[in-house]
Amino acid sequence: QVQLVESGGGLVQPGGSLRLSCAASGSSFSFNSMGWYRQAPGKERELVTTITSTGRINYADSVKGRFSISRANAKNTVYLQMTSLKPEDTAVYYCNAKLRTLTRDYDYWGQGTQVTVSS
Repeated sequence: QVQLVESGGGLVQPGGSLRLSCAASGSSFSFNSMGWYRQAPGKERELVTTITSTGRINYADSVKGRFSISRANAKNTVYLQMTSLKPEDTAVYYCNAKLRTLTRDYDYWGQGTQVTVSS
C-alpha cells in the first residue's frame, strides 16, 4: 500500500518562504514522476511542478522563478521550496507520484497540506 505523506505547510506573510516535503512509503520502485498540485477554494486542482526520475522538471508559469522542486530518488521523497509567496499561492498542496509498469499506470496522492499566504 503506497502512502504519500506531506509536511511543511502553514501560514506565511506575502514575500515569505515555505518548504514542503513529501515522503512516499510502501513502494520498492522509484516513481517515474513525482510532483505537486494545488487546489484553491472554488477552483480546480492545478499542476504546480513535477520532476521525473531522470531529473526532468516542469513548472507552471505562475510559479516559475519562485518555486523549486527537488527529489531524493533513493528515498522516494520530493521537496518544494517556495519563495516570494503571494496571496494567490494560497491553496491545499497535494503531493503526487506516478508509477508506470508494463501492465498499467498508477497514480498516487497525498492527503494535502494547507498553505496560506496572508498578512
